[in-house]
This record gives sequence, C-alpha cells and structure tokens, in this order.
Amino acid sequence: MRTVLFLAIASPALAEPVIPTFTDETVTAGFSTTYEGDWEYMVGGGVATFDCSGDGFPEVFLSGGAAPSALYLNRSTQGGALAFEKTDAVTLDAVLGAYPLDIDSDGVLDLVILRLGENRLLKGLGDCKFQDATADWGFDGGDAWSTAFAAIWEKGQTWPTLAIGNYVDRKEEAFPWGSCTDNWLHRPDGQHFAPPIPLTPSFCALSLLFTDWNNSGQPALRVSNDREYYKGGQEQMWHLEPGQPPRLYTEKDDGWKRLRIWGMGIAAADITRDGYQDYFLTSMADNKLQILKDPASGKPDFADLAFRSGITAHRPYTGGDLRPSTAWHPQFADVNNDGWLDLFIAKGNVAKMPDFAAADPNNLLLGQADGTFVEAGDRAGVASMGIARGAQVVDLNLDGMLDVVVVNRWTPAEVWRQSGDNPGAWVQVRLQQDGANRDAIGSIIEIRRGKDVERHEIASGGGHVSGSVGWLHFGLGASETADLRVIWPDGTAGDWLTLPARSFHVLDRQAGPKAWSAN
Repeated sequence: MRTVLFLAIASPALAEPVIPTFTDETVTAGFSTTYEGDWEYMVGGGVATFDCSGDGFPEVFLSGGAAPSALYLNRSTQGGALAFEKTDAVTLDAVLGAYPLDIDSDGVLDLVILRLGENRLLKGLGDCKFQDATADWGFDGGDAWSTAFAAIWEKGQTWPTLAIGNYVDRKEEAFPWGSCTDNWLHRPDGQHFAPPIPLTPSFCALSLLFTDWNNSGQPALRVSNDREYYKGGQEQMWHLEPGQPPRLYTEKDDGWKRLRIWGMGIAAADITRDGYQDYFLTSMADNKLQILKDPASGKPDFADLAFRSGITAHRPYTGGDLRPSTAWHPQFADVNNDGWLDLFIAKGNVAKMPDFAAADPNNLLLGQADGTFVEAGDRAGVASMGIARGAQVVDLNLDGMLDVVVVNRWTPAEVWRQSGDNPGAWVQVRLQQDGANRDAIGSIIEIRRGKDVERHEIASGGGHVSGSVGWLHFGLGASETADLRVIWPDGTAGDWLTLPARSFHVLDRQAGPKAWSAN
C-alpha cells in the first residue's frame, strides 16, 4: 500500500493558504457569448484557450450551443486589465466544445470542434484564420451528440489519434431517454484519418483522457460516463497498444473495479507527489479523488480520498441552497502560486432539477502541504451562481497569476482576472519539438519540490469539453528558481534545468531552452 501525504492531518492546524483575489471583468473584457439551447444543450458548453495570433497571449474560443460560437482575440497588455475583440473567424452553430491541437504539425494550431451533429476539424492558417479541413483530412465527423475529446500521438505515427466521446443516441425512438451512442477512435492513415473504430460498449461519455496511469510509457484512455442514461454501464478505461485494436480493462483480467457515477469531467495531477497521476472525477453530489493503491501490483485499483482530503465538493458552501451540487469542468492549477496544486470546479444545475441545488457556486479549493484542501471560492470572488459548464484556468494577461473563464448556460460567459497581491513566485514554460507533435502532447514535466518530484502529464483532453494549449504554469512559493526536466513523448528524458522565477521559457527539444518576453 502506498504512503501518501495526509501525514499532517493529525498534526496542529496549518496556517491558512493565501486567498487569491479575482475581479469580474466580463463586461469590460468584451465577452458577450452565451451558451444557448434547450435539452440538447444540457451538456457541453466548452472553452478553448490557445495563441493563434503569435504574440504569446492566449485567445479564447467560446461555445454557443444553439447560438453561434465565437473566437475572441486577446488584446490585453501584460499585467493589465483583460481586453478581447470578438471576431467572426469561427461562428459555427450547434457547438458543444473545442480543443486546440496542431493536427498536421505545421506549427499552427488547429481546432477540433465538437458539435450536435457533424464534428469539424478546422485547419489553422495563421493570424487567427481557419479553414474547414474535415473532408481534406479524411475525418468522419459523424452525426452524433459529441460531448468528449482526447488526443495522443501513438508510437510511430506522425498524425494524432483522436478519441471522440458521444452521448445519447438521437436516432432512438425513446430519445432523449434511449441508449448511448458508440464512442469513436480515429486513428491516422498516413496524413489522413482512417474510418473510426467504435469503442463498444459505450456509456454516454462526458470526458475522455489519455493518461499513463502506471508510468509504463503506454497511455490508456480513461472514459467518464453519465449514469443517467447508460443502462448498466460504468466508468471505463481502454488499452491502446500500437497497431492493436483497443480493448477494455476488465475486473477479471486487469483488476479494474466497477464504478458508477454521473461522470462529467476528469482532471489529472500528481497531487500526492509520489510520481503517479491522481484523478478527480466530477459528478452529481459524488465527486471522487482517486489515487492508485499499489503501483507495484500493476493493477488499476484506485482508492477514493475525496472525503479525507476535504475535496468532496458535494454541496454548495455559500448561497443558502443545501441540496446536492452538480459538478462539471474540474481543473488542477496552482492559483495562489504557493507551490501546492489547487482545484477549480465549474458548478451548475443541469436545468431545473428539483433534487439538486439551483444556487450552486463554482469551487476554488486551495491545496495545503498536508494534502487537504480549503474552500475559498467565495472569498476569492469566483463563487458565481451562473449555471456553469466548461471552464479554463489560464494566465490571460501573462502576469504570472492565473485567471478564470467559465461558460454558463443561458447567461453570458464570465471571466475573472486575478488582481490581488499574490506573493508566490512562478515560472511558465512551453514545449516545442521538430517534426510531428510540435507541442509535445504526451510529455511529462517533472518539477522538484524539496525532496519530492511532482509529475505533470501534458495532455489534450479531459475536463468538460474545454481544452487548452499554451504556457504551462507552475507555482513556486518562496523559491526563486524552478528545477525541472521534460520527459518527451518517446520517453527520452531531457536534462534537469534550473530556471529563474517569474519568467517564461520555450523548452525546445532540439535547440534547448530559450527565455521569452512579451515585449
């Protein structure tokens, strides 16, 4: 059995973590997109952040559901108030979510658009312009209700494998109460995509993530499913061996334990600092924090430490509504730069479900040295009562302090700038390599934290229909340097680097590290 943090739970209480301060700049920043639509849009509502202008500042793409989606160009100055310009570059309708990904490895980010109906692949042309490459790349966009995404470059491939999670079968007579549609695995065939492989059985996926759960060098595909519809299903994980058909992890053959939740989002991080990924799974009143029980066993057998860590987030903590919460997009990030990972959770009722909270604020749970978390959403200023769905925790004005963007159902998306005095140090890096997989999806960044080494997977997927590519942010606390190294997607470990705090660096596999400035 593993020895994890939590050793200090019985010790004297820790000093409370620094509470970050956020300012709501939705109106002044220029956001006006609303995620509209009736029951076909009860799920979805994603955010994508990525730099398509080439200036280092992340743009924001907002899903619109039944209304048009929108791409917002980042016009902020470093450290200044947030400012965005709405464009007509990507105005598709029926959009549920989006993930940036350099599919053709030309150094320009493309967009994977998840829709109610045909999914689209938009090729980035530079200068935040896009063209539909769905047909040119041989991608079968289908005609399903697509609600989850993940991507990985399999060994020996120059194009990515794309996993698409689908929801309820819209063609069934009993729709929307019918069976779940098959998820799809789109493997490459040269510089195109082969016909999709159905991942049968499928149980109404709302989040997918390629993750190397046992540090074997071979990622698996985790699937989080909505038990409202899946008729006897469960949470899933698929073996994905190069050149072999995907196959499910089972209890009999692999030790996979049956788990049934209203699965809506997956967040992965090494919060226990033991070198293995831990997984937070959002649900309705039953959020899970999973850690691998015994890595030496080789079995994917996880313990749930949500209650012990104070991270259940199962009811609203302010607002007076004591009914159970509904959690959607989860994301680990060091929001207060103290060197300990925090957790943001976007919350919101499906619509008007009477057994669940209507006033359901977003969570900002601050991590502590003993492995427990402290709720600070209301004190930090992000406890919105909007009906939230997708989100991103990202540094929008490149001041080293993370900001928050949330898509809400039926009301405008919200954005909060971190505006207080955050004393913690930080470093931000971007990965880059020549050839295929320019952004090095599937890499590991290891960062030394005293005697511990914290392991970060660089993934495309997870959350709730919300993706990001760009600067990778690490809080450093009082340290004035960051000691880190990159383990590249093929398993090659780079040298340990010592980078100065409060700086940006491009870590180029071939050329080495290079300091970057917004000036």
